[in-house]
Amino acid sequence: MRVFIEVMEAAERLEELIQLAYRGDEILICRGETPIATLMPIVKNTGNLGTENRKSMSAGITSGHSQSAMNTSGPNERR
Repeated sequence: MRVFIEVMEAAERLEELIQLAYRGDEILICRGETPIATLMPIVKNTGNLGTENRKSMSAGITSGHSQSAMNTSGPNERR
């Protein structure tokens, strides 16, 4: 099934959308009527995600990637 969802609603329903993507549904995240991103599962047969090269982080600590992404405008953003 193909699912179109607005950014704000996708943020509120992320857990549910992850489950839908995992079972094979196509999730298209939209701004207005324009799809801007897709949510898809990692292919199951990829094996190890390379955790031996990752830093261990305490619970509740994030990498900051999402915060910095929120502070920058994308190519289609109004300035």
